[in-house]
Amino acid sequence: MSLASDVLDAARDRGVLIATAESCTGGLIAGALTEVPGSSDVVDRGFVTYSNAAKQQMLDVRPQTLVAHGAVSEQVAAEMASGALSHSDATMTVSVTGIAGPGGSEHKPEGRVCFAVANAFGISTETVEFGPLGRHRVRAASVDHALRLLLRALRN
Repeated sequence: MSLASDVLDAARDRGVLIATAESCTGGLIAGALTEVPGSSDVVDRGFVTYSNAAKQQMLDVRPQTLVAHGAVSEQVAAEMASGALSHSDATMTVSVTGIAGPGGSEHKPEGRVCFAVANAFGISTETVEFGPLGRHRVRAASVDHALRLLLRALRN
């Protein structure tokens, strides 16, 4: 079984509906979940908010958060996850924002990705430094990590 199948089974067991809020992964997390037959009873929707404007318009990410912390930050990831909860029927959301590459800076290097998982009990965030693996591999690692975060949250 795949990691996505495990997430769906755990969500089904707990009666959880999932939404994703994605920036650097461009919908790949929602895609991994919906690749599994029968996922429609657990997956509500996915938000692909690549631009800062989309993050603000679709997920209520505050402009002051973007200015103070930048799009690649746990603060923005938290607001994305929270916004996905309030703009969907989901009871658990996962968000991701990062620098897949190429590029980055001294302060925000390529391969830095921020995640958040939100539900009625709160929001947890974390940052992973995948390093300069290349765009495809950073995005793939981000999808895998997001699915693992969902699975961990569903099992707790």
